[in-house]
Amino acid sequence: QVRVVESGGGLVQPGGSLRLSCAASGSFFSIYNMGWFRQAPGKQREMVAIITSGGTTNYADSVKGRFTISRDNAKNTVYLQMNGLKPEDTAVYYCRSSWLGDYWGQGTQVTVSS
Repeated sequence: QVRVVESGGGLVQPGGSLRLSCAASGSFFSIYNMGWFRQAPGKQREMVAIITSGGTTNYADSVKGRFTISRDNAKNTVYLQMNGLKPEDTAVYYCRSSWLGDYWGQGTQVTVSS
């Protein structure tokens, strides 16, 4: 069982920035594939960004060039740097750890509004 905890959400104005953090438990974090997903009201959960154990990244088209996913294996943490935020980025953001199963955090709310 892997415990996943997100933090860093909040209210930000359009064009602003936020950095989300996700801490995952376990001694094998470096081989976990990690990802950020989001779910807006009335919509399905969608992939935002993925980073593999080898550091390969993949982004949804809607966030390319604005969001950056990174990981610090020494801290068992993955980050999502979000710049140029838009109202349509408003959602609950979830972190997922994948290794011998998928483990999800409880989510953190991101609201982009003036």
